[in-house]
Amino acid sequence: MQDTAGIFREICSRRSGVDTGVLEQVVELAVEIAREGREGRKIGTLFVVGDAEEVMRRSKPLILDPLAGHPAENKRISDPNLRETIKELSQLDGAFVVSDEGVVLSAARYLDTTSEDLDLPLGLGSRHMAAASVSRRTNAVAVVVSESSMVRMFDDGEIVSEIIPELWMWDGYSTKVEGRVSARSENDITVVTREEE
Repeated sequence: MQDTAGIFREICSRRSGVDTGVLEQVVELAVEIAREGREGRKIGTLFVVGDAEEVMRRSKPLILDPLAGHPAENKRISDPNLRETIKELSQLDGAFVVSDEGVVLSAARYLDTTSEDLDLPLGLGSRHMAAASVSRRTNAVAVVVSESSMVRMFDDGEIVSEIIPELWMWDGYSTKVEGRVSARSENDITVVTREEE
């Protein structure tokens, strides 16, 4: 993903309150999951980056947490072994919680959400609602991988970027990002970002 580092750095640096480097690594991993799927099928998942203490307080495990009890040095998002583990665990329901230090604290988390004060475009599912809700009620940024291979970034309850990991998907695509947007394509990836006003 080195050839797309610039485009990811650009969209991640616009998010205040979270570590840009950690967010970039999460976005790269999300795009890998969107492209590869798992065992021949497309999968969806959700990452919540930053404000980890508050996110953990507003969530609970869906199953026994597969990452619990492991040392932090083994749960760094930059570790290739952990990245493969996350790809496997992404087949489970629930969210991953990632600290500002780049440690994946928990997997398979149920996020306590509310649709109050959220205005999402029609056609997005509960994973997107959870991402919007957690990003509105905490200082975290949420990254959603859709089963349709789309990656969306949420900040303050709104979609702020969409990453279309395959250029062929861009034809005929209608963005869910509202307001004034810009689109940039690089190395088979298109990123649609809401322009700051």
